[in-house]
Amino acid sequence: MKKIVLIIAAMLIGATASLAQDLSGLARFDVSKSSIENKWRGVMLTLGLSQGVPWRVFTLDEPRRLVADFREVDWGDATGLSLDQTDRAGDVRFGQFQPGWSRMVVDLKAPLKLDAAEMRIDEDTGLAELQVDLALVSSAEFSETSGQPETPGWWLPPAAEVAKARMRQSGQEELTVVIDPGHGGIDPGAEHGDQTEKVLMLAMARELKDHLVRTNRMRVVLTRDDDSFVPLEMRVAIARHAEADLFISLHADALGQGQAHGATVYTLSDTASDKASAALAERHDRDDLLAGVDLRGQDDTIANVLMDLAWLENQPRSQAVANAIVLALDQAGTPLHKVPRRSAGFSVLKAPDIPSVLLEVGFLSSTKDRERLLDPEWRANTAAAITSAILSWSQTDAAIGDLVRQ
Repeated sequence: MKKIVLIIAAMLIGATASLAQDLSGLARFDVSKSSIENKWRGVMLTLGLSQGVPWRVFTLDEPRRLVADFREVDWGDATGLSLDQTDRAGDVRFGQFQPGWSRMVVDLKAPLKLDAAEMRIDEDTGLAELQVDLALVSSAEFSETSGQPETPGWWLPPAAEVAKARMRQSGQEELTVVIDPGHGGIDPGAEHGDQTEKVLMLAMARELKDHLVRTNRMRVVLTRDDDSFVPLEMRVAIARHAEADLFISLHADALGQGQAHGATVYTLSDTASDKASAALAERHDRDDLLAGVDLRGQDDTIANVLMDLAWLENQPRSQAVANAIVLALDQAGTPLHKVPRRSAGFSVLKAPDIPSVLLEVGFLSSTKDRERLLDPEWRANTAAAITSAILSWSQTDAAIGDLVRQ
């Protein structure tokens, strides 16, 4: 399959001294010098920036979209609506893609092949203008020329040196827990009024981290500690890089209809426990898709690993910690969903050697749940209950591990 990808890794060689001084800060997006306009049999995207930066652009299919990455751009308060001047392009989203990188995603309403792209730098002012030329083609040609850049893992942490296989925690050493605040950056997650899932889950993650650290028995790593976008695969990569003993992903969903409320704990399954769980897992993965990260082609490989490894040892451990969290939340008086234990095929839970759970701490669509999520005292009590559950699970898990090793 032929793919068209334009990547600029280093720029501005031989620029003037004044331009070099400007490069000390982030490039600023100038909406007044930016547009998306129809041209004859195509579309021209123009982005005005305060300075040149490394960049890359490419297209993805199903759904059709243009992705532009920059290192790094301050989007300010710009909105996609300020650029939408054509019926051939849809929603435009801006945000931080991962630390040091910004991303713009443009939904395409027609098959528009990436024809050319160029960033021009004004030698006198240092101002930059990126022009992306898209040409109308057939759906088949668009599919052929679209795809992820041939630079797999460019956003992942450096590969760790592997000396020996990761051993199951024994209860004697410090427990490493990776907390994953759902969504972030360009992906707000569920929304209700001015409340967003990404903000509330970051607050919950920080609260939980404080409780875990205060036990003096745990090392805690957050997959994000700011409003940045972290792809699902990178969240798993962070956990593996940290040699995590436990991975907990925090979410707060919103339902379009119904009166669901309370906490739910999910574990991984190739078959969802119910239709709602299947829809939720699909929606979480689709958030990555719409942010420009293509998950297609990954599931089969990971599923094969899970069939060989996760179901043999790791899945019962994940189920055990999920059950411990449900019990601790119930004992602490935290409202639970009527069916608090469920399973589904969440991509973020697919580390084959790390017990992993996804905790929906409540529903943004529920008035009572929203009030609880905004209450610091409730978050502290919930974090204390989860901490108690992890301590209890780690002791039982270590004892079972001793039996397995004997």
